[in-house]
Amino acid sequence: MRFAFLPAALALASGAAAVGVVGSAEGFAKGVTGGGSATPVYPSTTDELVSYLEDDEARVIVLNKEFNFIGTEGTTTEDGCRPASNTCGSSGQDAINEADWCTNGNAGDGSTTISVTYDNAAILGITVGSNKSLIGEGSKGVIRGKGLRMVSGASNIIIQNIHITELNPQYIWGGDALTVNDADMIWIDHVKVSLIGRQMFVAGTEASNRVTISYCEFDGNTSWSASCDGHHYWTVYLLGSNDLITMKGNYIHHTSGRAPKVGSNTLLHFVNNYHYANTGHAFDVMSANANVVVEGNVFQNVDTVLLENEGQMFTAPSTSANSVCETYLGHTCQSNAFGSSGSLSVSDTGFLSNFNGKNVASASAASAVSTASAGVGVVS
Repeated sequence: MRFAFLPAALALASGAAAVGVVGSAEGFAKGVTGGGSATPVYPSTTDELVSYLEDDEARVIVLNKEFNFIGTEGTTTEDGCRPASNTCGSSGQDAINEADWCTNGNAGDGSTTISVTYDNAAILGITVGSNKSLIGEGSKGVIRGKGLRMVSGASNIIIQNIHITELNPQYIWGGDALTVNDADMIWIDHVKVSLIGRQMFVAGTEASNRVTISYCEFDGNTSWSASCDGHHYWTVYLLGSNDLITMKGNYIHHTSGRAPKVGSNTLLHFVNNYHYANTGHAFDVMSANANVVVEGNVFQNVDTVLLENEGQMFTAPSTSANSVCETYLGHTCQSNAFGSSGSLSVSDTGFLSNFNGKNVASASAASAVSTASAGVGVVS
């Protein structure tokens, strides 16, 4: 059966400035201010955009057009591989030999060496400095061919209402859209990600403390699919140390894996997201120290909701069990909804005390979850 879901109202702060961030972060990144009241700047070239993002000034950076990085750093032709998973040739994903991926066994038995030509700009994203707000105007704010990296001690960053797209989508290791590693107080809101070679969002192995990803659209539609079915496999990978990740209100669709993959000792609150058309798996909890609360989400046409669970999860399995959340999260957990999907019922509770004293996002009933509030062009 299919579920009919009513639109969810998007909470906007009253009195928002004509040019600036709309609303405020919920969850672990609550209180982030980004560039604050800095005078908005409007970059006109890719070089100017990079300069504003990387400098040491507090900035509100407004994108009112597309910034196309494809070709700005040249191309590379070298040996890569056609992994064993690519059984469909030109409509599958071949791979760049990053980190010896093609030669260390990850490409699988039966992989073959091929020549690959890729755009260099997408391989490493723009470094974003501390105290930055990067916001798009309407639906105009597009970054094509390059991602964003919040790393090496960066903090207090807001990315809102932009579209990141076309990072060597034909190649595994072609580029990550959003990277957080050794950073703190990051809010990624109303961002759309599409046509990415590797991860749409990745939290690296170092601590990233407090991150909120809200009302984003992770669009997995692709002509180069690692699963050979037009769906993107590499979606959200959370591998940080002591990371606190809130994912709320996101629309994750036409994917086939890692949506999300959770490792290390990440504490993840996954609330009121809408999963649609996943031909592989949504959750893969790969570490005994990973702690995950999954509540109030919609899983529609998701073949495997949970691939593997080596950690601890609470998935709001019943009305009677859900009341335990009141003590630790400040609200009764909301049950998830499933339509033409696999099931999800895990009731570990021993880790819920890890939420004590932290900012926790509110939760609505799954019946109120909608795709209408996610992605670009919604905030104004």
